[in-house]
Amino acid sequence: MRSKQRFSLLLGLAILGLTLVVGAAAVVAMRLNTSTPSFFDDFNTFDTVRWHKADWCNPRPPFLNCWLPDHISVADSLLQIRLDDNPCPDGCRDRPYASGEYRSNALVGYGRFEARLKASNVPGTVTAFFTYTGPSDNNPNDEIDVELLGRDPTRLQVNYFTQGAGNHETWIDLGFDASAAFHTYAIEWKAGRVAWYVDGALRHEEIGARGPLPTTPMRIMTSYWACTEVDDWCGRFTYPGASTFVTLDWIRYTAFTTQFLPLAASLSARVPDPRRLRRYS
Repeated sequence: MRSKQRFSLLLGLAILGLTLVVGAAAVVAMRLNTSTPSFFDDFNTFDTVRWHKADWCNPRPPFLNCWLPDHISVADSLLQIRLDDNPCPDGCRDRPYASGEYRSNALVGYGRFEARLKASNVPGTVTAFFTYTGPSDNNPNDEIDVELLGRDPTRLQVNYFTQGAGNHETWIDLGFDASAAFHTYAIEWKAGRVAWYVDGALRHEEIGARGPLPTTPMRIMTSYWACTEVDDWCGRFTYPGASTFVTLDWIRYTAFTTQFLPLAASLSARVPDPRRLRRYS
């Protein structure tokens, strides 16, 4: 094969390989820069296009309750999650308690996730606002958490999971009692960075130094649950004898978008100098 033909073949293969690599990266990035539009939900109604109420049970331990749709109410511009023993255990799939989990119908990508809520102060409970996907979505387990523990509502725990790998917990002293009034908790998720905010102030960030960050579109979720067999973390749950509540004032999602330079169009416009090949994004 002549040297000029060999060079042309190698150049063509290099361009094809670059196209495939960058194209695959762009597909992943575009999945995360989802077309799901931004929204603000102040809970004037239960929006069934956007949300659904869970009707199932997480594993026991650590969950002492099942999720029942009737334990979530949307009224008077508030979403309220109730935890109690009604109609348990017969109506709770053998669990002693029932509560609620609110889940977005769509899986969404990079963005800012915010909830204004008033947490529980019952020891042995968790007030959670988070993003999640996993096997039920035919995805790896990716998750970003905001968790307020009833045993000490003056502190916030943040965490993330990537393909099931967690152990990235960080505790934040809030400087207030999260069960006494409404406060705004936010997760900001973008390529290479996850950050947590409280009432608009940055309180913690991760850039992948402790492990890869989530890269799978996730559902927006909130829940209220009772713990079992994790007393050292959650505290021991003792039912107070009456319903207890977590209340949300609103949830907002602000989608982040990125424009991509179409690689194929760029390459068809000119044959690049092999000494100046560069990656497009």
